[in-house]
Amino acid sequence: MKTLHRFASIIAGCLALVACSSSSSDSDDRPPPTGLTCSNPNQCYSGLDAAALRGNVVCLTELKDGYCTHTCSEDADCCAIAGECANGIKEVCSPVQSAEQKYCVLSCESANLPAGADANAFCRERANPNFTCHSTGGGSQNRKFCGP
Repeated sequence: MKTLHRFASIIAGCLALVACSSSSSDSDDRPPPTGLTCSNPNQCYSGLDAAALRGNVVCLTELKDGYCTHTCSEDADCCAIAGECANGIKEVCSPVQSAEQKYCVLSCESANLPAGADANAFCRERANPNFTCHSTGGGSQNRKFCGP
């Protein structure tokens, strides 16, 4: 009986360990790597294979506190590798501040939000407490994004 009790305790401990570890490792509550603050591109996409991204890693220093992103030519270039899009945020490809080059940015377009979500609250809760939803300023290719 003592052996059975010890075995049951070991099994219960293992199950608790698995439950705890899977809940934290499967969590998607981490901030997305796109949009993180930076002063140079080497600070962006740590923990991901930046070479696998569909585009060149860039730190947009013209945005307040810098904005980690990468170049793109279409929406499909964004969120193309595992771990690139976190916390339920989709990305779109858009010029920023009327530049010719397009970049992946965190989307707050209504089609990419949960039903009934407030875009500004979504940006603050999912991306960065200091972000709001606003225009990329990309002229005729303008998109809505979560940013500073």
